[in-house]
Amino acid sequence: MRYRLIIRPEAEADIQEAFDWYERHVPGLGAEFLAVVDAALSSIVRHPLQHPVIYRNARRALTRRFPYQVFFAMTDDTIVVVAVTHGARDPRRWQDRT
Repeated sequence: MRYRLIIRPEAEADIQEAFDWYERHVPGLGAEFLAVVDAALSSIVRHPLQHPVIYRNARRALTRRFPYQVFFAMTDDTIVVVAVTHGARDPRRWQDRT
């Protein structure tokens, strides 16, 4: 099945914030972060059910190399990314988005 991927504006802001942080600290690292997030999103679209349910109906995919988590919810044919957060962040920050 082919899922439609929707990235909520809050999740886009999470990604932008992380990109900016990495880019400020090491030029070029922000682009590497984006590539890792893109790979995680591709994995989610290909095999969403392989990622565990973490909270209510929200699932979590982990990124490689960077300590980030991608939280998403599913309907029959749609995947909605609600947050992309650092692993050390307070989970209440994204749980209100589900």
